[in-house]
Amino acid sequence: MDATMAFTSGSPTPTRFYSSALLSLRTPKSLSVYGPWRWRGRGRPLLALRHRSQAQAAAAAAGAAEASHHDVVVVGAGIVGLAIARHLLLHTSLSVAIADAAVPCSGATGAGQGYIWMSHRTPGTDTWELALRSKQLWEELATEVDGQGGGGAREKLGWMRTGSLLVGRSSEELGTLDERTKALSQAGIHAEFLSASSLHALEPALSVGKDGGAMFLPQDCQIDAFQAVSLIEKTNNSYSSEGRYREFYNDPAMSLIRSDVTGKVEAVQTSRNILYGRKAFVIASGAWTRSLLHSFVEPALTLDIPVKPRKGHLLVLEKFDKVKLNHALMEVGYVDHQITKSNSTHIASESSEDELGALSVSMTATLDTKGNLVLGSSREFKGFSREVDRSVVQCIWERAGEFFPAMKNVSFDIDQNTQIRIGHRPYMPDGKPVIDFIPNLSNILIATGHEGSGLTLALGTAEMVTDMILGNPGKVSYSPFSIKRRFSGNFGK
Repeated sequence: MDATMAFTSGSPTPTRFYSSALLSLRTPKSLSVYGPWRWRGRGRPLLALRHRSQAQAAAAAAGAAEASHHDVVVVGAGIVGLAIARHLLLHTSLSVAIADAAVPCSGATGAGQGYIWMSHRTPGTDTWELALRSKQLWEELATEVDGQGGGGAREKLGWMRTGSLLVGRSSEELGTLDERTKALSQAGIHAEFLSASSLHALEPALSVGKDGGAMFLPQDCQIDAFQAVSLIEKTNNSYSSEGRYREFYNDPAMSLIRSDVTGKVEAVQTSRNILYGRKAFVIASGAWTRSLLHSFVEPALTLDIPVKPRKGHLLVLEKFDKVKLNHALMEVGYVDHQITKSNSTHIASESSEDELGALSVSMTATLDTKGNLVLGSSREFKGFSREVDRSVVQCIWERAGEFFPAMKNVSFDIDQNTQIRIGHRPYMPDGKPVIDFIPNLSNILIATGHEGSGLTLALGTAEMVTDMILGNPGKVSYSPFSIKRRFSGNFGK
């Protein structure tokens, strides 16, 4: 769950969620950081799925690894993995261990804008019910936290009911927004269609032209990922004294260990520990899931989960007072991941160009809990590239300027009062997560492929994974997220 956040002015106050390596990076010009599996192919190799006797021999040769026993072992401490651990602890009597090659919020979780939105989702699609359920769970959590006092959900989650505006600037986009408003309203979502004049009354700094307008969802919210993760970790760690929860951070998973007798997977070996799991193992390692699975399993298992990293930049402008926002904004092109080249001209089709690494930029604008303006967002396939691309950041700035005229009169310097966030979204070609047990490895469950919706879908995913592990019927259908019939390959024995 690794990503970069490069700070181009004034290092932030260190918290437990930043590694010292990330905090030391200040200049995007030369930024280049390896992922959490950074020694892959450059020294010690990752190990395949092994039998217990092989693992014990390897551990003895390398120095005895500490062994611990749990009911469920989660690999990956992003928002999805942490939420799964939380749900298991709150709603079952099972014990949980979570392992990660880095630390929470050092990955895609910490590099996003914190949307808990329905405005860019479509009723009737495979992910609709999961998104709806997950948003309900976030709402319930915020209400619960508000009831505890002490600053409530705003302070402990960064919870803000900002409402969302999906905006368009052409008559064609206005027609799309009108249709979306009707569809969402019919699905029970409070959605309003706004003309250009009505939109201007809500957002005076925004310009969409006389043919523009927006769809307004007043109940949409956003959270601060760091605060949300801090709250979830506090909940999880409250079970440590009962012996039900342990964390293993900066401790990359290396292999799965099978029983010599039954052939069933019984443990995950990390760089320093052997984590036994009596009931299940959950792989929630985001964009790294594909390569991790290839390292974990023997060649006979040719199942390929085609999740891959989709790199994104966000631009954070500290104490930027030239644009005043009253709501969170997103252009309608974000829904279709509209493609732009670095010079902001448009490409007609994403499907072929994106595979070649073409850049997709759509305007998004939010305020964080500190009042900083957060602008996005970009999408591109660059593998696990960690470098800040100044041309991409410039494209984000220029795209925002097309919607906020006041920005065109401001000289932009990437090195002054800005933060650049980079993350790798776990992209799936069919646009929906994988949440399922691996066929014929019946205690290994995959939960990945949420792309830019990890925060939104985390609590619903956690509930679904818990129900799967317990063998319960789900509150949301499992079938859209299954492995069978979606992927080809030999599932092993």
